[in-house]
Formats: sequence, C-alpha cells, structure tokens
Amino acid sequence: MQLPTILAGPIVRRANAKQVCFWLITNQAYNFSAKLFGQQEPMIWFDAELDDQQLCQVQVGTQAFVNLLTLEPNSDIPCGSRVSYDISLHDKDGGKNLLSELLPTLLYPGQSFPSFVIRRQIGQMLHGSCRKPHHDSGDGLVIVDQQIELGLTGQSKSPDLLMMSGDQVYTDDVAGPTLVAIKQTIEKLGLFHEDLQGATISSSKDLFEHPHCFYQRPELLPDDPTTANTYSQFFAAKRKPIFTSVNASNHLISFAEVMAMYILTWSPEMWQRVNISDEAIPDRFKTKFAEEQVIVENFVAGLVKVRRALAHVRVYMIFDDHDVTDDWNLTRGWEEAVYGNLFAKRIVGNALLGYWLCQGWGNDPTKLQPLFKSCSEFFTKNGIQQHDLLVQQILDWEHWHYCLETLPKLVVLDTRTQRWRSESSLSKPSGLMDWEALCELQQELIGQEAVIMVSAAPIFGVKLIETIQRVFTFFGKALTVDAENWMAHKGTASVMLNIFRNRKTPPNFVILSGDVHYSFVYDITLRFRHNSPNITQITSSGIKNEFPDKLLKWFDRLNRILYSKYSPLNWFTQRRNMLVRHRRPNDHKLTTLLNGAGIGLLKIDQACNKVEAQQLCASGEVVIFTKND
Repeated sequence: MQLPTILAGPIVRRANAKQVCFWLITNQAYNFSAKLFGQQEPMIWFDAELDDQQLCQVQVGTQAFVNLLTLEPNSDIPCGSRVSYDISLHDKDGGKNLLSELLPTLLYPGQSFPSFVIRRQIGQMLHGSCRKPHHDSGDGLVIVDQQIELGLTGQSKSPDLLMMSGDQVYTDDVAGPTLVAIKQTIEKLGLFHEDLQGATISSSKDLFEHPHCFYQRPELLPDDPTTANTYSQFFAAKRKPIFTSVNASNHLISFAEVMAMYILTWSPEMWQRVNISDEAIPDRFKTKFAEEQVIVENFVAGLVKVRRALAHVRVYMIFDDHDVTDDWNLTRGWEEAVYGNLFAKRIVGNALLGYWLCQGWGNDPTKLQPLFKSCSEFFTKNGIQQHDLLVQQILDWEHWHYCLETLPKLVVLDTRTQRWRSESSLSKPSGLMDWEALCELQQELIGQEAVIMVSAAPIFGVKLIETIQRVFTFFGKALTVDAENWMAHKGTASVMLNIFRNRKTPPNFVILSGDVHYSFVYDITLRFRHNSPNITQITSSGIKNEFPDKLLKWFDRLNRILYSKYSPLNWFTQRRNMLVRHRRPNDHKLTTLLNGAGIGLLKIDQACNKVEAQQLCASGEVVIFTKND
C-alpha cells in the first residue's frame, strides 16, 4: 500500500492575532503554501508560498519529515475570528496537493476547509492529561471532537484552546500490538536507526530481532554494575534496573521507536498500513497480547476523530514523566544513575528529542528557535550524526516552560528539567522547580489580575496520599510510591506557597493539573488574612487512564475522615495556613474524587471570579463539580 502524503497531523499549535503555527509529518520534503482566511471574502490574512523562515523541517527517516509552519498574518487577526485554512504541498515534480483533498475526513459536515477560533480572552478551555492507548477506557480526545462539532453547529460555544498537561504518550509503557505496529512503521518509513553503546545490542536495527524485544525489555534496559556505589545508596542493592516503571516490559529505547509512537498516537494513517500479528510474540505473552489488541483496536477506531479535533482547535502541551520515562528526574540518585550511564542517557535523550519535535516545538516556536538551530544540523538525509552530542544538546535545554498573553494570562510550568535537588540524600525527592525557576515564575505573575497556571502535578494534592508518600520517603523509598508532589520538598513547597501569599501576585488563580489518574477540584484561601487570593485548582486526569477504583474509594473515605475541616492532622501539613474546600462531583454528599477517563472543561470570566469546572467523561456522563459555599 502506498505511503500517505501526510503521516500525522495537521495539528493547530500556537496561534494568536500575530502568529499561526501548524505541525505535521510528511513522507517527503515538500514545499508548502498556506492560506488563512475568514468566513467572508475577501478577508484573507495570509496567502503565499512559505520561505525558510516560515517552514522548518527535520528529516527523521528516509520517508519521514517533521514540519512546523509558522505564519505571520499580513494584518492582526481580530479576536473572536474563526480562521479557515488550507495548506498546499508541492513536490519536486511540480505536483500540488491540497490539504482539504488529501484528508477529506479532516472536515466536519458542511465544511469546505478546516478552521479554528482565535480569542485572546479565554472563556472556556478543555484540558487533561495521561492518554494511555491500551488503558481499557474511552479516549477523552474523542470528546474534544464532539465539543468542536457542537461549537460549529452553534449548539454550544467552541473551546478557545486545548491544554494537554502531561503524559500525552507513554514511551515507558507500550502495549505489545503497538510495539508490533511501531516495528512496521519504522521499516515502512525508514526511520533512522542508531548505534548503541553500553547495550546488549550494538544497533537499534537489531532490537526487534532480539528474543527479549517483546514483553521482556527490562532484560535489555541498562543496569550497569559499574555504578555500584550509586546503586548501593540509591536502591540499597546492586544490579537493580535504572528505569523504575512497573510497566516497562515494552519500554521504548531508540529514537526511531519514539517517532513511530508519535505517528501512531496522533493519526490513523500508519495503522491502516500495518499488520498486527502475534507471530513474533513469545507463547507465554500471547494471551496478554490478545487482550491488549482489543483495547488498542478501539483506540485506533477513534483516531480519525482525534486527528480532526486537533486540526480545529489551538493545542498546547507540556511533558510529564511518562512522555520520557517513569520517575524522570525524581531524585538526585535517579539522575546520577541515569546520566552516568551512556545507554540510559541515550534512552532518555531519545524520548526528549521526540517531545521536542512532536510536542514542545509548537508551543512557542520563536522561543525554541535557538534549539532548532543547534539540533537540526545533526539530522541529515543519511541519518543522525553525532547522536550523543545531540542528546546532550537536548538535555541541556531548560526553556520548555512558556506563557500565553491571553486574558487571563496562561502560564505553563516545566516541573521536570529545573529540579531543586536534595543535597543531603540521593533518595529524597527533588523539588519540582528550583529557586531560580520559581523566582522567574513570580516575575511572570506580578501585576496580573488573574492567572491560569498549568502544573503537570497538582500543587495541592490529596493529603492522605501525600502523607503515605512522605512515610515511604522517610525510609528511602520515594521511587516505590512515585513521591512526586509539590509538598515533598520543603524548599520548593515554601517558595510556592509564599508566591500565593505575596500581595503583589494575582488575587485570582486557576491551577490546572493532571498526573494522578483521577479528578478533583479545590477552592483554596489563606487563613488569618483579609483579602486572601482566591485559588481554584482543577485536576483532570486521565484522558485515557484511570485509578484502581476500589483503592481510590478507600483513599477518598480515609482522607475525608483523617483530614476533615477541624482535624488536628491538618496542622502537620505544609499548607496548614491555607483553607482547602472540596468541590463535590455532581453535588455528591461524600465523594470528592472522581474516577473516569475524559476531558476537563473550564469556564471562566476574565478576572477568574467565576470558575466552573466540569469533567466530560468518555462514558458520556457530564460531571459538574459543585462549589461548597
């Protein structure tokens, strides 16, 4: 079967009155022309062939090119405008392919061209995290497609943007059928292989021929005994695996695997060109493979709608750990173990390269232009040159955070690469942001009337769960319980809480978070202070993931009992000077935590005085979190 012209995308990325960006992967290096226009002619904001400044390309395979199109309209696009667009791809023979002709399924009924809305003022936005293709639930991004269609038909207001706050892909937790599809995608697209140092295999080309390739990758992942001193302190034992995910049986290793994963996550095209078979799967894993295949097939069935949705709304993203690997930078000991091992460092670097090309780049192309200039020269038509040096370049980059000059201002935090590392212990959790990053954050906030802050992990978590994590941390087992919360590091917690207390920072905050695989909403004020800032934290997780249901109900019940409003245990927490009120899902008298895959819907006014939180569940249920007055 012939390869499609467009392998993944298009996805609308950063877009405002002065700049519009699109991301897509194509099967060759095309020249592009683009047109941005309004609903009524002759309202045309852009119509031209793209030059080298407007089109950035990175070749990742013999037949795979990542493209970022950055367009500057000839005049400011008025706020509230619905912008229609078409993109033309020109090949070397002079042929011309129109986006609307190549991908007719990209259009909703009655449409001739895809479109999206540009608004500076955020009235409502969709948000969520944790999209695991082989989790047995519906896909919340299909709900995004439904919401956009309702907006186009006038049945509701179109979402202003979609914010995905972490774990858009799971490079450390891959289903067997997906890994089979990844293998064939690499072969069909000629995704670039690489030599591997310190591994049991010398090249990524040999990976899929190795007997441990499927469901046995912990045997391939590094556990180099030369780091024995680090391990003896870090794991209290030798010969432990560096990568700590409990679901690492198919952990991705090579850059080619990561790129194939993104193509298969965002688009149905390559799924239609692969043959999923258990022929290469060891007999003892065939039952698991068959179970996963049913779930993955349901995921794939929704990808046409997912791709359509992402082409009709501004999309912003930020990483969390599973975009790279579980426990990424969780402790200083973890970092020393990983970055001191060439093979482990390569695995982390490959995943971060994939994040840059497929997620981070489109959040703020101007800010990331220096990264593109320094990294793009390593990608050639013959493959990636000086791969280790490229990995070092991407690991050294610390500017993944960004802001949108919307109303209210939207501030997206990087809680992964600017860690406040413990100096006293290898095993203590690092702070999610260091002193310098928090100071920079405070400068972004000063003078704002209201702010929407995006943090992958909840700033205000469930107290019982944080206490359990603190107990495990005390005994040096932070990795065992994924002790990754804002309150786990005293310095980071103190600075963040002081930011909220600072009288120069905004009087109104909305915090959007995910990570935890359940959803909840808190309203927070300062105790013992007049004119306290109003903080609403909305956690929506996961898009396609859930928490073990029975366990979550027990946590919910015990948390309400042990940390009730007047419980003395509250005084032993970092946020004892803050009053936290739970919003009840659908006004439920007891439950505060919601378990259900879907997408969050935030409705606000400009000053964030009125904040409404909903969870649009993949099951079809709409849950409204009711404020406790």
